[in-house]
Amino acid sequence: MRVLIVKTSSMGDVIHTLPALTDALKQIPTIRFDWVVEEAFSQIPTWHQAVDRVIPVAIRRWRKNWFRRDIREERQRFTQQLQSVHYDAVIDAQGLIKSSALITRKALGIKHGLDWQSAREPLASCWYDRGHRLSKQQHAVEKIRALFAASLGYPLPESQGDYAIAQHFINALPADANHYLVFLHATTRDDKHWPESAWQTLIDLVVAQGLKVKLPWGSPLEQQRAMRLAEGRPQVEVLPKLSLSEVATQLAGAKGVVSVDTGLSHLTAALDRPNITLYGPTDPLLIGGYGKNQYVLKGQPTGKMSEIQPSEVLEKLTNIGCI
Repeated sequence: MRVLIVKTSSMGDVIHTLPALTDALKQIPTIRFDWVVEEAFSQIPTWHQAVDRVIPVAIRRWRKNWFRRDIREERQRFTQQLQSVHYDAVIDAQGLIKSSALITRKALGIKHGLDWQSAREPLASCWYDRGHRLSKQQHAVEKIRALFAASLGYPLPESQGDYAIAQHFINALPADANHYLVFLHATTRDDKHWPESAWQTLIDLVVAQGLKVKLPWGSPLEQQRAMRLAEGRPQVEVLPKLSLSEVATQLAGAKGVVSVDTGLSHLTAALDRPNITLYGPTDPLLIGGYGKNQYVLKGQPTGKMSEIQPSEVLEKLTNIGCI
């Protein structure tokens, strides 16, 4: 059985899809998946054993110059690649008009997705052959697992979902694996940032316990923040510019992780590493860390990130065995 997945972005959303593949593989051992995903996240599906082919899409880049000749030609090549296989099922796990109208409708096979009342953008359901009604009041991972079960015709497992990607990195861990913490300090929204002074205090508390700290970054601004956090602290390593797979390798080898609400926090969860995620305005119940050893600290009483104290984080790290 060959199935096409349409789940293009964001990083966290792509990672949240992985347990559904594990479910399907256990129920249908011969199943194989192709996956349409934004080019920036195209490494992620390759880590799962059930994925044969990744079809990168570049809607984020294309829409800046949609009608330029080279972009038109690139889009045509994408469509040709998309339509080179007739699938037993096409599952649009994105539930957005852009995924339905631009991608799913062009794919060959019976198209599944969330119905009018369940989709994030109800109009997206107009392009499906079979729409499935699912509760919105469940974690994103569980919602996607339920969508796959309904689309492929097997009972939804009652056990916790398994990302099944940690083993991909087990033979390539860093030489200092399990002797450092990773602090994921970067995110996209200002109100989801933890103050730099709080990070610096936490770093000093952790270093005093004899542990190293590694700081990844993805943009020049994030690199500058990492350099400020590491300044004068020889036990803190600002990592070089890394690919997503290389970041995953560093996370897989960490004794523990402290993160803000960001895509790499979900990657940490998928790698089964102990992770404390700091939440301010966003709600962890529906889109928070899912998996083994995932913990939440939320600003109290008003939900501001500045209300989370470094001493709270250190206590949690100690309680879960990372210190």
